[in-house]
Amino acid sequence: MRILVINCGSSSIKYQVIDALNEHCLLKETIEKVGEEVTIDKALEQVVAAVTDQTIDAVGHRVVHGGDEFSDATLIDDDVVNRIEKWTSLAPLHNPFNLQGIAVARKLFPNIPHVAVFDTAFHARMPRRASTYAIDKQLAEQHKIKRYGFHGTSHNYVAHKAAAFLQRPLAELRIISLHLGNGASTCAVEMGHSTETSMGMTPLEGLVMGTRAGDLDAGVVLHLQREANLGVDEVDQLLNRNSGLKGLSGIGNDLRDIEAAAAEGDDNARAAIASFAHRVRKYIGAYASTMGGVDAIILTGGIGENSKTMRRRIMQRFGFLGITLDEDLNHDAEVSHEQPVICISEPHSRVKVLVVKTNEELMIAKQTLAVAHKDVEVENPGPIPIAVSARHIHLDKDTFAELFGEDAELEHYKDLSQPGQFAATQKLNLVGPRNRIDGVRILGPLRSKNQVEVSRTDEFVLGVDAPVRDSGRVKDSAPMTLEGPKGTVHLEEGLICARRHIHMHTDDAKRFGVKHNDEVEVAIVGGPRDLVFGDVLIRVSPGYALEMHIDTDEANAAELSKNSDGQLVYTDVLGANAQLKIKHT
Repeated sequence: MRILVINCGSSSIKYQVIDALNEHCLLKETIEKVGEEVTIDKALEQVVAAVTDQTIDAVGHRVVHGGDEFSDATLIDDDVVNRIEKWTSLAPLHNPFNLQGIAVARKLFPNIPHVAVFDTAFHARMPRRASTYAIDKQLAEQHKIKRYGFHGTSHNYVAHKAAAFLQRPLAELRIISLHLGNGASTCAVEMGHSTETSMGMTPLEGLVMGTRAGDLDAGVVLHLQREANLGVDEVDQLLNRNSGLKGLSGIGNDLRDIEAAAAEGDDNARAAIASFAHRVRKYIGAYASTMGGVDAIILTGGIGENSKTMRRRIMQRFGFLGITLDEDLNHDAEVSHEQPVICISEPHSRVKVLVVKTNEELMIAKQTLAVAHKDVEVENPGPIPIAVSARHIHLDKDTFAELFGEDAELEHYKDLSQPGQFAATQKLNLVGPRNRIDGVRILGPLRSKNQVEVSRTDEFVLGVDAPVRDSGRVKDSAPMTLEGPKGTVHLEEGLICARRHIHMHTDDAKRFGVKHNDEVEVAIVGGPRDLVFGDVLIRVSPGYALEMHIDTDEANAAELSKNSDGQLVYTDVLGANAQLKIKHT
């Protein structure tokens, strides 16, 4: 399956032909000085001529801004093009050229699928607290003002590569990804999903970049307009093209030139380097805090992969987070296609620091393959019953004894839908910093770990911030106090909002064409609202009965009736190994 990947920019066109199934690059070129010595049309005609001996199955296009309309890679048609055009004003340095490339390529390759892969898509499901700006809500909704994030294709790719290198499931890791180049951004990848990122509504927010200012007091813009009489276009030019490393150093946007000038004593160059590193370090500390810790830090992009001095500046003095850089490993680290991941932290460092060679083109090719060939009709596997999971508690043997007495036993109240599980007669009170919730039922049998599952509304009532987790993964979750008839127990961890998931028997998994730990989308069947739940985890066991579990908040928002069903939409297989995304019809 040969995918032509096109990244059409303002002054160059990068393209690759990739065997997406085998992750092998067959052809790779860059056409420079587009718009100066050659038009986009002529440049793409050169691409066609270069790939005449290749059988191209689909074309994947990088598109920077998809706004809130595109949360996945999308098959391109005229309607999609029109929808992309609406977001051009928020990515003026990128989207117009992306669209030009799409228009010309569709004419030159008219008989094969074209797919748009969005930088914003990986961040599309960031929690509301991370994506919302603190401005008038009605105005924000009217003008689509929110934080969208960028570099998602790169952050997604390197997170998967890091997890494979560490030989740990991505869904168990807290990763801080640092994409450092002329454009630069950070991303908190928590349990496989973007939960924070430094770029915002446009690629201008966040880190110090090659020519972009990054974080800036909005009052500066107002001051420049009032006092320096700068118009909107002049402020745009200043912040997007004449700031960042270029503005601070007075030299340009290439870090190599700035480092050379700094070595010769240029104070402006030194200040630019220090500001760049300081901003990145600040984000590392912030993301470690919001995730409640960090397991790995990734450095990628042109600067992250190649500047050992900048890596050292950024990663120093993080001993309080459990990070110890190995100076020799950092000095010698040179990532390549043959060795795309190198660890530069010391063996005893609790947090691993990894240099990872990004490959956005490969990720685009894999997503293009999945979308271009997803409409494979298969036999309808049938509906999935949906159960609403109310707040409940799982206890281990010792904690149960503390709360109910040494001689107490868990008493059966009624069976649950999952074989062997039951609701007990015993209940406990949850005591939080703000309030309490009394009479929360215990589920049996007793487990090896304590776990309290609540909804978002419950956590607000209690005054806690519970992470969304897979059931059973309680390490570094939120604390909670349990009050019982014989005593009170304070759990240092164990309070979670359970992630939506589907229990499946092994026979069901075969019938639906999924496997354990896949992520799927589920459409509501016959409900009052046209709704699709994303990021639904598949859990497979011979002891499970087919059933999807969502919490009470989600059920209320979806207006689900007691006996609602769902329909599997597709399996999300855009992980480390390319597979097809199968749509069930």
